[in-house]
Amino acid sequence: MGVDMKKKVSIGLSVLLMAALLAGCSSAEDQQGVDGGASGTAQDESSAGTGSENPSDPAGGTPDGEPADGAPAVYMTTDISPEGLMAAYEALGAKIPESNVAVKISTGETGSNYLRPELIADLVHAVNGTIVECNTAYGGERASTAYHMQLAEDHGYTDIAEVDIMDADGSMTLPVTGGSRITENYVGSHFENYDYYVVLSHFKGHAMSGYGGAIKNISIGIASSEGKSHIHSGGTGGNMWSGEQDAFLESMAEAGKSVSDYMDGNMLYINVMNRLSVDCDCDGNPAEPDMHDIGILASFDPVALDQACIDLVYSAEDGDSLIQRIESRNGLLTLEHAEEIGLGSRDYTLVRIDE
Repeated sequence: MGVDMKKKVSIGLSVLLMAALLAGCSSAEDQQGVDGGASGTAQDESSAGTGSENPSDPAGGTPDGEPADGAPAVYMTTDISPEGLMAAYEALGAKIPESNVAVKISTGETGSNYLRPELIADLVHAVNGTIVECNTAYGGERASTAYHMQLAEDHGYTDIAEVDIMDADGSMTLPVTGGSRITENYVGSHFENYDYYVVLSHFKGHAMSGYGGAIKNISIGIASSEGKSHIHSGGTGGNMWSGEQDAFLESMAEAGKSVSDYMDGNMLYINVMNRLSVDCDCDGNPAEPDMHDIGILASFDPVALDQACIDLVYSAEDGDSLIQRIESRNGLLTLEHAEEIGLGSRDYTLVRIDE
């Protein structure tokens, strides 16, 4: 498996590049062909045609997903299918336990672009996983455990695995270290029942956070209903809608770090980039996607994974609507803060696994 691309992230270049591009556009809808993404101009380095799968070959990475230069590996396939999802998972070479494995997804509101059970079933079965989720804090069909379980059944998830609404019995508290917004994170009390988390996220836009991917799935997604309100309020103890925007974005990164710290490396992350609407799966009437599907990406680093997805959106010729949604919510702040507090790295090596 050869390294197809190596991206070096430069935030300063990002700001200059985007400012120059946007200055020449009359509107976000007129923006075309943004190259290099939110992380600045991409430096592509081929693997010199080695195509090596030898773990000792620097061009081929190492078995645990860490390439030779230390930047986290992000594996990518353009095959959005059960086989492609399994290939992305297997590329990581993860060693997971035979039991007590959670597969964290968003069950999605009715009518949304949630990940279909026929796409994820093979992976869930391969890891002998329990599908896990938490209740919402904003109403809807997932605001109570009984209604949430009915929706999980309606969406076909109970046909492929056991489903656990992790805050059915309340919350447990995780400490947050190194943050500036929150000192505690409240997750579903069943969170501690699992030894490993496969974090399976549908990458898309979001009305409040700008985009949703791996970081959102381990912060808002694993937070209990009360934990969601705590994060949204920026730790002020207010209601779901009372928080200042940047405080909310940074609180998501800090909540995600508390989850990662607790699991101590026993997590992997997969983002599926299909049905790329500007709206989240928490929206039962999302805008229709106006850009093409991109692929499936996997990593042990949630920050690197989300950054790679962001860069792919920014480099797409038809990504304007999603870019506008991300920037209008200052969504990149979550990535910046996540890296600052040590959740992960915005540097990464992209490894394409398609034959």
